[in-house]
Amino acid sequence: MIAINILTIFFIIIYSVCSVSIFFFSLIQLDLFLNYKKSKTKEKNIILKNFKNLPFVTVQLPIYNEQNVIKRLLDAVVKIDYPSDKIEIQVLDDSDDYSTIYVKNLISKLKRKTNLKINHIIRKKREGYKAGALKYGLKLAKGNYIAIFDADFIPKSDWLKKTICGFKDPKIGAVQTKWNHINKDFSLLTKIQAFALDIHFTLEQVGRSFNSCFLNFNGTAGIWRKEAILTSGNWKDDTLTEDLDLSYRAQLKGWRIRYMESINAPAEIPFLINAIKSQQFRWNKGGAENFKKHFTNILKNNDLKFSTKLHCIFHLFSSSLFLSIFLLSFLSVPLSLVSNLTNKFNWFFNFSSLFVISTFIFFYVYWELYKLINKEKVNSFFEYTKIFISFYSISGAFAFQNSVAVLQGFIGKKSQFVRTPKFNLTSRETNLRGKKYVNETRSDYHITEGFLALYFLISIITTVLFANRNFGFLPFHLFLFFGYTYIFVCSLRKFRSGVK
Repeated sequence: MIAINILTIFFIIIYSVCSVSIFFFSLIQLDLFLNYKKSKTKEKNIILKNFKNLPFVTVQLPIYNEQNVIKRLLDAVVKIDYPSDKIEIQVLDDSDDYSTIYVKNLISKLKRKTNLKINHIIRKKREGYKAGALKYGLKLAKGNYIAIFDADFIPKSDWLKKTICGFKDPKIGAVQTKWNHINKDFSLLTKIQAFALDIHFTLEQVGRSFNSCFLNFNGTAGIWRKEAILTSGNWKDDTLTEDLDLSYRAQLKGWRIRYMESINAPAEIPFLINAIKSQQFRWNKGGAENFKKHFTNILKNNDLKFSTKLHCIFHLFSSSLFLSIFLLSFLSVPLSLVSNLTNKFNWFFNFSSLFVISTFIFFYVYWELYKLINKEKVNSFFEYTKIFISFYSISGAFAFQNSVAVLQGFIGKKSQFVRTPKFNLTSRETNLRGKKYVNETRSDYHITEGFLALYFLISIITTVLFANRNFGFLPFHLFLFFGYTYIFVCSLRKFRSGVK
């Protein structure tokens, strides 16, 4: 009995720490939302005037085995409305398959048709992955401004002229624009990803910008001042999120990042479950690596306000939140059992309502954002509730593999940059047959995810059949059971995962 009590107290301590960290993160989200609302209240119709003489811009297109989407990208980029003598295009081709020849032929045709400067740059080795490609291209770039687009983006013709105006202030080191989603309604998985990305590009980017906190360049659909890249130490490949790393190094050097919410760039969201998992793994491991890399520098920087430091730490720590979510969810099962066997720890179960409060804060903040983002549509609270529950459940179920990513980031385990395959697939009626790279990504986490689905199902059944005191954990376990079951089934469906 003593051993059980000690173990229970140990679980309670871990659960409580996780619950508090999630609660503080929800308060940060609430603060960002209040900043967002203030920014909209004070927002004026500021017209950004063009440069008298437009600067020379290098457009970098880092690609790796992108036969499905490269034509779509190049067709869009060559239509960008900008003086032909003030722009060059670098196709940074790290491909190691037959697509290199395909890209070469496309570029030859476009050069004859448009008379634009399009350079097909091929490195001997894919050293440093995307960061290495961008750094290599930077040495050859003629422009003082570097626009970057990943292969799944389709920039509009007026994007460059609008975005370059953001550099009138000489302290601006980078300008980031919003992402739009061309296949948002493709499946439940794409809807959830669009929901999460919209939160980032509205709540977080605008909220941090208004409060003069650090922003992050999102790796694509933005422009860097070449001087800012070079004075900040150039692109580095020691983390899996080179964009976040450079963003923090630049801002610690005194450069600012401007976010232009009114300018957007359409892009494709991944829909295959393994592609989503590999992207999530890379983002979250990179976040942990950057937390480890920049935490001390942020604390020691005397030029930063306390509020700025706090937001920086929670920004970089956000990926580590998945570890708190996983531990909290896993430990909630034995603690649920304890709550129905004894009333000795009732004080704790009253305290554990902190997680419920966090959930309500998230629900409220995201509902307000949902209404703002979807203002042109009928705002359905029922529709929002469905997408929030799906988002909450599936995000919770991603916590296991993302926790592995975070732990690897903190212990310094190195892994290769696994790119996210793109398919140029926006309609559910389109067949994957004939598309390249469908079989590219693999994930073995579905075995554990299947076990966790069963784990929460057993907890649900035992709670319903034998509980005599506490049903407080039941809704949480229902969400997790749905989330783990969904991604487990998607993984079993292999290459048609996520398709309705």
